[in-house]
Amino acid sequence: MSNEARARTYILGAGLAGRSIAAELRRKRNPSVVAAFLDDDPAKIGSRIEGVPVLGPIGDVITLLDKKPRDEALIAIPEAPREHLKHWYDLLKLAGFVRIRILPSLSQIIDGEAHLIQAREIDPLDLLGRTPIKIDLRESLAYLRGRRVLITGAGGSIGSELARQLLAGGAERLYLLGHGENSIYEIDRELRTLQEEGVGERATIVPVIGELQDPGYTRFILTRMRVNAVFHTAAYKHVPMLEANPVEAVKNNVFVTHHLVEAAKQTGCERFVLVSSDKVVEPTSVYGATKQLAEEIVLNANGSSLHFMVVRFGNVLGSRGSIVPLFRKQILKGGPVTITDPRTARYFMTIPEAVSLVLKAGGVGAGGELYLLDMGDPLPIREIAEQMIRFYGYEPESDIPITYVGLRPGEKLTESLYGANERPQPSGSERILRVERSNWPPTKLAELLEELGAICFNNGSSTNHYRNRRRLRNALARHIPSLPVHCDEPAY
Repeated sequence: MSNEARARTYILGAGLAGRSIAAELRRKRNPSVVAAFLDDDPAKIGSRIEGVPVLGPIGDVITLLDKKPRDEALIAIPEAPREHLKHWYDLLKLAGFVRIRILPSLSQIIDGEAHLIQAREIDPLDLLGRTPIKIDLRESLAYLRGRRVLITGAGGSIGSELARQLLAGGAERLYLLGHGENSIYEIDRELRTLQEEGVGERATIVPVIGELQDPGYTRFILTRMRVNAVFHTAAYKHVPMLEANPVEAVKNNVFVTHHLVEAAKQTGCERFVLVSSDKVVEPTSVYGATKQLAEEIVLNANGSSLHFMVVRFGNVLGSRGSIVPLFRKQILKGGPVTITDPRTARYFMTIPEAVSLVLKAGGVGAGGELYLLDMGDPLPIREIAEQMIRFYGYEPESDIPITYVGLRPGEKLTESLYGANERPQPSGSERILRVERSNWPPTKLAELLEELGAICFNNGSSTNHYRNRRRLRNALARHIPSLPVHCDEPAY
């Protein structure tokens, strides 16, 4: 096929990442030929790199390109500020580019080396929120080199991104554990494909399907794995759904954490990182209460040779069950986009940035400590909805209506990242705060776990309490006063 007949790719960015992509396109005889680099560096503009012209500045030349219908644009500037991405995206759409791809954030580009397989279609998430900080992932992950690492909930949004970034860390083994067969299959296949294409290092990837609500299984599997570090992301997270299913929320979020922590202590695990949520602060939902208990379980488990810690943060853009996938579906079907309340606001961070900071905290953090990710300022939910509507080429209200449906059970208008008795302090690492606080007394935690266990598990000794959700909520509320008790709460 002649170059004239082939689709052409315009690469935004003539740095290491852009040049890596261009070299890979040539090496693989890709159906697309690189037409030009677009760059803002005056020293590069007007030059040629491997015969490919460098045009610029980017904002000035996009609309002047000799664009053909099959041409695509690939943004290969992982450190680009969000406002630049928004500007370039608008210009590329104006110039008629239908296919616009982007490389992932710097956290997934190690030493500037990018791979074509990492490129994906640009998404509204790429244009929302603040610009992520640059994190040297290889340096951050040095503490895991040659180690065996377990990720629970590895098929979920946070767990799967942890797995992608851990490919760069030089771990001996990555155990991908979850109870959802399809999600574990998907991340397993993705990681193997990334490795085949030269991304990351040659860690052995081990997919594991299992149920951590079973303490015997949990202890058995950690003994077999001989893990050195655990990143615990597995949890039920959908607030209204868990209000309707509180017993399952406690079984999965509280007792899975308890079983996992006990097994990790017994099997010599050196490092345990719990991924937590801002909904633990003065919780008004069962979900928030379960995550608060999970924090206490982990922080009470720390010992002289153990480094068990918690990393807490707010919402992540694009996670399963979050507003972004919901808004996308609503926009693509013509609306309306539904928001609970015009005053609703949330803290947001992209999944890759949150995960990079979790991994960094896991290495620099001390055992028994709670760490908080600096999320910046909360974003109004309406603002996110309006930006997404415009991303898909519509105007809010005139094309896609926005309606208000009221707060759902367990939800708040706004969230806080820390409570009245918690004092965030600098940790020495950018965007990571260390929280000074007092943990629950071990006796208080043990008594509550015993009471909740009699409700969640049918051990034959207290069958009259088994699955009694009213008793469960009352037990939680006695220890967590912010959790409301409903007079119409059914027993079963």
